[in-house]
Amino acid sequence: MSLTQPAAVVVLAAGEGTRMKSRTPKVLHEIGGRSLLGHALHAARALEPARLAVVVRHERDAVAAHATALDDGVTIVDQDEIPGTGRAVQCALTALDAAVRGAALVHAAPGSAPGGEVAALHGPVVVMAGDTPLLDAGTLAELLRAHTEDGNAVTVLTTTVTEPHGYGRILREGGAVVGVVEERDATTEQRQIREINTSTYVFDAAVLRDALGSVDQDNDQGEVYLTDVVALAHRQGLGVRAISVDDSWLVEGVNDRVQLAALGAELNRRTLEQWMRDGVTVVDPGTAWVDVEVELARDVTLLPGTQLHGRTRVGEGATIGPDTTLRDVVVGAGATVVRTHGSDAELEAGSTTGPFAYLRPGAHLGEQGKIGTFVEVKNASIGAGAKVPHLTYVGDADIGEGTNIGASSVFVNYDGVAKHRTRIGAHARTGSDNMFVAPVTVGDGAYTGAGTTIREDVPPGALAVSGGPQRNIDGWVLRRRPGSAAAEAAARALGGDATNLDATNPDATGQPDSDSGAPATAAANPGAAALSAQARAERARAVPESRTPRDHQVPGATGEKDSDR
Repeated sequence: MSLTQPAAVVVLAAGEGTRMKSRTPKVLHEIGGRSLLGHALHAARALEPARLAVVVRHERDAVAAHATALDDGVTIVDQDEIPGTGRAVQCALTALDAAVRGAALVHAAPGSAPGGEVAALHGPVVVMAGDTPLLDAGTLAELLRAHTEDGNAVTVLTTTVTEPHGYGRILREGGAVVGVVEERDATTEQRQIREINTSTYVFDAAVLRDALGSVDQDNDQGEVYLTDVVALAHRQGLGVRAISVDDSWLVEGVNDRVQLAALGAELNRRTLEQWMRDGVTVVDPGTAWVDVEVELARDVTLLPGTQLHGRTRVGEGATIGPDTTLRDVVVGAGATVVRTHGSDAELEAGSTTGPFAYLRPGAHLGEQGKIGTFVEVKNASIGAGAKVPHLTYVGDADIGEGTNIGASSVFVNYDGVAKHRTRIGAHARTGSDNMFVAPVTVGDGAYTGAGTTIREDVPPGALAVSGGPQRNIDGWVLRRRPGSAAAEAAARALGGDATNLDATNPDATGQPDSDSGAPATAAANPGAAALSAQARAERARAVPESRTPRDHQVPGATGEKDSDR
């Protein structure tokens, strides 16, 4: 063990936290993407302690499970029914001593005689609260260094605040620390002291063990106070010292949700400030939120309303926002992500996403690819340079490089029982309003017509269409919607009088139109027959007979760009 490596760190996480008024244990509430207990364990583990213990009691199983999920090397210690921080540390020390004895037996030399000195924890023991999320490893390391270099029995971390109400006060005589008095046990004079205890200490293990055996519950709350160890050590003539920090935020604890929000905002401010000093542009720090485990490269730009959570990674020169929320998303260099909500996705270099895109887990966009407006992607890979510009759902699919997916397409992946996958090859062009009914494959370079439902595989280079040819029924509005604004507009466009024409139209009685679109009683209705002829003339002028039927047209032949479709 090095000079500044502690024998153990004990994190106190047994309290109920009644002022939080929550079913969730206090230490499991989060700021900056990490629980309060997670922040404490992160700082503690950075000290490289020989042993790390977490004391639990309230909602024991939830807190213990969370602690071991964060650090599988942690020792869970159960506090018994005796209340108080002193009792919590005593329980931890008993468990740690047992662990040391167990390790000594395991590593004892074969054939060695039993007996001799009983193994126990020795060296510096750091004790810290599980609800001081801004307390960092650097501050703890300084406290530990001062303790070991001075040869102290007890070293306590303190700070001075303007309003000390609720905190234990540091008692000094001639500048030397002689004890700590809790708020409820303090005299009126002692309550004027502004140097407060932060509930962070370094103890010599032997001193701590002996002192806790002498501490009683003779106080206003009937608890075993850890702070009593400070006075006991002083009375024994042992070295007791206080190390004070000027930055009170570092040792601020959480007792209610007001403090939780305040500490969350301060942590975010510090996180953004550090990223800005490292070369990240944050246009509006007041509306940008970045979790502590997010990683940002140089020249990243965060626009207003950006929230980056979890283990999100953003590459050099990428722009995120405005109004974008990403969790556990990898964004490549030079990519742009605009007004997008995403989680567990990857967007490669130079890609563009949004606005109003929704990235669900498993979404992957290749280099220079595009996910456009009102596009939802789930468990799907979109290849390099491929585009899904707008109004589309892509689920359980693989789209090849350079392919363009038409607007309003749906990848129909669920048959009511199981999910199936769609595969679209490279450099394919699919029409608007397509349905891809999985499992189905569209080959490389294939085309599909607008409005097509793909139920069978499309060979490479083929054109797939579905549905019959378009059929126009002339005069239908005039006959079936007489007197309507639509009928009047149609009549004006065709040079007729909707009122007079419909008055003599026997088809208004509900008789079906003929397949040709002409009235069945045209001979008895010369006005209608004349109108139909005029309609046919208008239609001929608008659509030359030489026009290729729509089902045989090649998508995009009208000059429309793929990127505009």
